[in-house]
Amino acid sequence: MSTRKKSSTFTPEILLPALGGSIRKLDPRHLIKNPVMFVVWVVALLTTVLLVRDIATGGERIGLSAQIVLWLWFTLVFANFAEAVAEGRGKAQAASLKQSRSEVVAKLIVDEATGLVVPTPALQLQRGEVVLVEAGDIIPSDGEVIWGVASVNEAAITGESAPVIRESGGDRSAVTGGTQVISDSIRVRITAAAGSTFLDRMIGLVEGAERQKTPNEIALNILLAGMTLIFVFAVASIPSFATYAGGAIPVVVLVALFVTLIPTTIGALLSAIGIAGMDRLVRFNVLAMSGRAVEAAGDVDTLLLDKTGTITLGNRVATEFVPAPGVGERDFADAAQLASLADETPEGRSIVVLAKEKYGIRGRDMASLKADFIPFTALTRMSGVDVDGRRIRKGAGDAVAAYVRGQGGAGLPPEVTQAIEAVAKSGGTPLVVADGARVLGVVHLKDVVKGGIRERFADLRAMGIRTVMITGDNALTAAAIAAEAGVDDFLAQATPEMKLALIRDEQAKGKLVAMCGDGTNDAPALAQADVGVAMNTGTVAAREAGNMVDLDSDPTKLIEIVSIGKQLLMTRGALTTFSIANDVAKYFAIIPAMFLAFYPQLGVLNVMGLATPESAILSAIIFNALVIVALIPLALRGVNYQAVGAASLLRRNLFIYGLGGLVVPFVGIKLIDMAVSAIGLA
Repeated sequence: MSTRKKSSTFTPEILLPALGGSIRKLDPRHLIKNPVMFVVWVVALLTTVLLVRDIATGGERIGLSAQIVLWLWFTLVFANFAEAVAEGRGKAQAASLKQSRSEVVAKLIVDEATGLVVPTPALQLQRGEVVLVEAGDIIPSDGEVIWGVASVNEAAITGESAPVIRESGGDRSAVTGGTQVISDSIRVRITAAAGSTFLDRMIGLVEGAERQKTPNEIALNILLAGMTLIFVFAVASIPSFATYAGGAIPVVVLVALFVTLIPTTIGALLSAIGIAGMDRLVRFNVLAMSGRAVEAAGDVDTLLLDKTGTITLGNRVATEFVPAPGVGERDFADAAQLASLADETPEGRSIVVLAKEKYGIRGRDMASLKADFIPFTALTRMSGVDVDGRRIRKGAGDAVAAYVRGQGGAGLPPEVTQAIEAVAKSGGTPLVVADGARVLGVVHLKDVVKGGIRERFADLRAMGIRTVMITGDNALTAAAIAAEAGVDDFLAQATPEMKLALIRDEQAKGKLVAMCGDGTNDAPALAQADVGVAMNTGTVAAREAGNMVDLDSDPTKLIEIVSIGKQLLMTRGALTTFSIANDVAKYFAIIPAMFLAFYPQLGVLNVMGLATPESAILSAIIFNALVIVALIPLALRGVNYQAVGAASLLRRNLFIYGLGGLVVPFVGIKLIDMAVSAIGLA
């Protein structure tokens, strides 16, 4: 669990700078990015000029005009405040990251043969250069370990106090600038230019400086701009009706009517919703490289998850010794333990423990054995030991069978083959042990499915998301684990090409695909997926290929990422529904009261009983501004997401936010009208 301090939404550290930011954002160069609020800025400026003219010439209704103008500017400030608060939370997160940046001096290796180093400022390091990082040193920039192994404190990035291991080769070679080596030493090849490190990108993104509008935001902005244009023509035609009725409506009143009817609520909150969505991921220790990735997560149809470490606990445990015909169980367990004494993997240690617990066979002193231990390699797919003339090997069934035949044996006995199939069908991993040309038996390694994972997949199914387990295991083992975990499908003996083909096949069907990975072999699939979540502990290639990085390197977090993406889309949809319903309600609440003087017949439609046309329009413009402030917490927090079907969500949101948008204006405007009339403001 992350220990990084999470900033609250409404604290002085966030609110005070946000207030100043709200004023600075009145710059038209900023507001022009938001069509609705830019139109409000234009009419606010226009009415301000008219107010100054009326004051200078002694015009009528200056008090009402002044109040309307004031609330028009308040509307803009409140809209900017929502965005400034959202950005403020991101800047608070970035502040903690900036603490890890300092003027680090790197030990640049200028002669790899002699190890000669030259002190060099970290900002001057070039891509491809190699640095030495020893215990206590800060890693100067992003890179890849090319020599050595060390414990690294990554608390500045992940918030985790526990150190992690970084070593050359494999999928744990990537290191991040700003983290600290706490033991041993490593050589790191720099992979990022100065100013473009992973930490630099994180700070820029969480501050919101590089956040661009997503396709959905652009489409919604176009819709809002279209609705605003419609109301421009609608309000512009009102003076002709008033003239026909023998009266006139002041321009400032028409402007107020126009601003209350256009979709200012969602226009004011739209940017804040997007920023807050990315901020929720950052608070969850996930960095989204773009808002598009967050939105795509909300629309995901297919979820690809690795089996080991995601669906299962990741450490296979020996649970049973199945001896071959003619081999005693204790003799088999003794041989399996001998072959595992130098095996430091969780599987190897579990074999030693099982032999001790089941048969009382204690581990022997390896030095006194004078044994030659054979390490596991990807080529042989076996490990073992040569001791006292015995050549004991353990590994995959086909690899051990080939070894036995090479020793003059006949391969695997039928009973051992049947045992292998039985273990695989049960969801376990069979490990065959042989002594020279003689097959001794099968060790049953069991993958333990994580508790509660089946229920989580059921929740995803309720969302309409298809889950696919990816594993390098054989089809029998994969099928058993898939059935136990409750996934919808699986891909066995997966290669990078197979993963890529699966993603492209799903996308060809019009589906959005999400997957997670940490290795270089995952990079093609991460780049192809609509949502590619790279583990922070993974390789540089994987982190650069994905459009999200999980700083905690927890593959199961992909499920939460989907939920956060859906929450973002739901929040935008819910507040858009509220805003449109809100505008409809204001239309029917205000128009009858405004035109009562010209058309007395409209009195029957003034169901709210608003006091006067002046109080009606002033109450509406005040409500229009205040409702933005009232909805800021919801925009930043997000609408609660529940794992139910789309139809149920639609009905729920229409009822809550659609009906709420119709009812709230009637209540709010009436209460404000009563207050305005009592105080004598209109």
